[in-house]
Amino acid sequence: MDHFTSGQRPSKRASSDWFTGTVWQDPIVEADEPSRVRAVTVHFEPGARTNWHTHPLGQTLHVVSGFGLAQKLGEPVIELRPGDTLWIAPGEKHWHGAAPDTAMSHIAIHEALDGKHIDWMEPVTDDQYPGR
Repeated sequence: MDHFTSGQRPSKRASSDWFTGTVWQDPIVEADEPSRVRAVTVHFEPGARTNWHTHPLGQTLHVVSGFGLAQKLGEPVIELRPGDTLWIAPGEKHWHGAAPDTAMSHIAIHEALDGKHIDWMEPVTDDQYPGR
């Protein structure tokens, strides 16, 4: 059993290789094999968002604060509010992030397949992002 107290693990700024805008991540769990689960709280400043990406075993997002947006390729953008939970099926190309003028935080939960939990792709352009 591992017990991590609040503040024990520092927040990490997310890489600009995978995110547009300022995004911070706070780890919840990065379990050792044979477990495959990873969970992180992600804090998006207004207008910040992920690149397009997929997950080999899917992803669950649970919004804890703010106002966010998400989109599956080829489908309309959906709005995300505190208490909302979003399931993204394996292999679905998607993005998620904050609304243009409002920050958003969510818990992201996903599993690794053969050690890989995400496939990053191209950035979401300003033309693709609502409100820009």
